[in-house]
Amino acid sequence: QVQLVESGGGLVQAGGSLRLSCAASGRTFSTYAMGWFRQAPGKEREFVARISWNGRSTYYADSVKGRFTISRDNAKNVLSLQMNSLKPEDTAVYYCAAADLERAGSRAYEYDYWGQGTQVTVSS
Repeated sequence: QVQLVESGGGLVQAGGSLRLSCAASGRTFSTYAMGWFRQAPGKEREFVARISWNGRSTYYADSVKGRFTISRDNAKNVLSLQMNSLKPEDTAVYYCAAADLERAGSRAYEYDYWGQGTQVTVSS
């Protein structure tokens, strides 16, 4: 198993930036495909971005493409999400997730382990 703890959320004005981190412990971090998801009040959890175990392959939701960047440091067991040009509609609780299967993509059920989430609020 792997344990995941997110950090870096907060309140930011529209157009600003935030960098989220997800610290992993337990089983070897580099064996997992990783993803970021978010959930706004009253809405379903939605996919944001995913990255392959070695960091060479990334995939983004259309709503964040060109603004967000997912990355990982397997030596430090850290997953990151750099968020630029933030919009009020990016307001949500952001979760990192780990998948045992490398082919995990954009669906939440494909991920096996989840962090507790970190709140991101973007004011207009």
